[in-house]
Amino acid sequence: MAAPKKGRRPAGGQSRPGRALALILIAMVALTGGMFWSGHTTPRLGIDLAGGTSITLKAKAEPGQESAVNETNMNTAVGIIERRVNGLGVSEAEVQTQGRENIIVNIPRGTNEKQAREQVGTTAQLYFRPVLAVTNGAPQAAPSATPSGSPSAKPSASATGSTAGEKKSATPTATASTQGRALTEALKAPSPTPTASSSASTKPTATGTPQATPKPDPATAALEQKFTALNCLDPKQRTAAGQGVKAEQPTVACGEDAPGVWSKYLLGPAEVGGRDVDDAKGVLDQQRGMWIVTMDFTDAGAKKFQAITSKLSAQTDPQNRFAIVLDGEVVSAPSVRQTLSASAEISGNFNQQSAQDLGNILSYGALPLTFETQSVDTVTAALGGDQLEAGLIAGAIGLALVVIYLVVYYRGLSLIAILSLGVSALLTYVLMALLGPAIGFALNLPAVCGAIVAIGITADSFIVYFERIRDELREGRTLRPAVERAWPRARRTILVSDFVSFLAAAVLFIVTVGKVKGFAFTLGLTTLLDIVVVFLFTKPVMTLLARTKFFGNGHPLSGLDPKRLGAKPPLRRTRRAHAPVDAKEA
Repeated sequence: MAAPKKGRRPAGGQSRPGRALALILIAMVALTGGMFWSGHTTPRLGIDLAGGTSITLKAKAEPGQESAVNETNMNTAVGIIERRVNGLGVSEAEVQTQGRENIIVNIPRGTNEKQAREQVGTTAQLYFRPVLAVTNGAPQAAPSATPSGSPSAKPSASATGSTAGEKKSATPTATASTQGRALTEALKAPSPTPTASSSASTKPTATGTPQATPKPDPATAALEQKFTALNCLDPKQRTAAGQGVKAEQPTVACGEDAPGVWSKYLLGPAEVGGRDVDDAKGVLDQQRGMWIVTMDFTDAGAKKFQAITSKLSAQTDPQNRFAIVLDGEVVSAPSVRQTLSASAEISGNFNQQSAQDLGNILSYGALPLTFETQSVDTVTAALGGDQLEAGLIAGAIGLALVVIYLVVYYRGLSLIAILSLGVSALLTYVLMALLGPAIGFALNLPAVCGAIVAIGITADSFIVYFERIRDELREGRTLRPAVERAWPRARRTILVSDFVSFLAAAVLFIVTVGKVKGFAFTLGLTTLLDIVVVFLFTKPVMTLLARTKFFGNGHPLSGLDPKRLGAKPPLRRTRRAHAPVDAKEA
């Protein structure tokens, strides 16, 4: 018989288990160090454990558009609100419909909770409207073409190649009849048209007799009267000023020039809408040292924006200005001196938070419906804390029962299983703490349940491997070759079992909403960690312990005693005995 070649490894053998142990030790030290370095040493908690705010929104349709409150628009609104809140870095926010016209938003307690509450129900209806007239916010007898305050105080907007927001020392005024003609022009055409200059409301004839100007139509007169009577200093009036007005109709609106200083605007039909904005974000302009909101338009929006700025640039102040109207309020009203292109910026009295809020709202789109807040409730963590305590007690009891079973049935082998469970628990905790600030993961009650279920999955992997080793010992092999020969068979079983668990967790994560996602995510994470622990810790430790006398010689307390397992004697080849041959038979 040929002698076995030197250096040949047994099937499934592992020549250097120290490498795998060193690798997982380095990973554990690096992750733990990263956790302490980041300052997030505890996992972030969901609303059911940490408390937070629960907001109920009720959808409202515009008059005559009651059919707009439907399942499609409600689901669209849920997606937009969820993206807005997540865009602020708020984790584990729950947004879901309740009934036909209500949306429930649960926001966990955190640093951005107040910010998220402010943006939840904002419709973000953005329009670019030409300015027909502007004056101070108080009611007046007749509209004036200039604000009483400083026009330069109003936030300005500009784009590549444009010059906007210049200071004006004085501008001509317009009488009520002049404004009436401007309104008439606005009602006739959707695009801005030149209006009359600062002339009197009467025109002298050749004989010197004044000739009355044409009387505006009732709709124009009503809008002019509304503009005259509007008081932007009254919060209720300025909130209701632009409500219920279609994009193709002229309107009135208020805008804040400075804290507490308001102006009112007479605006023409909208030329560009919020859906024409492709992307928007708040950024810090390093050159000017101020926060601005940059906007990029879609292809169709760029053409509209170019057309409106081309027409406005040919007019005089204030008709060369366009107002950026967000939810019925003028955010900015810059002057246009030349045609602008596909990008623009809004600048003015912004700080970091207000610029990023506006960019976030514009970037994620306008809600298809108008919502009013029905209730805002503060959720305490008392109930969740009690449930968490009960869940942890249940998990501790389950873990204790698993450990007792391992000790009684596997004896010394239970030490390997307990150490492996400890390594898995440490990695799970550290990753949960790191994933909080990294991807917004928050630990809720279902996630805790997923972690408890993972204890059984991890213990099952150890049991599969231990039983394979015992089967090899029952066949009469010694421990060291039994450990290596059992590994390939156990490895396939462990991988198949964990793949099924991970697939179930992935499907559950994709098709579910709300808190169930936390359960699915934790189950999938712990399943992957089970593979890492078994391959890089359990198997190498088993290989090393098989070289010791306690386990290698089959001590009765090791759990690998051949006699207790009913092992067969070693199989040996014997020569076959031949019976003597009779001469006659030969």
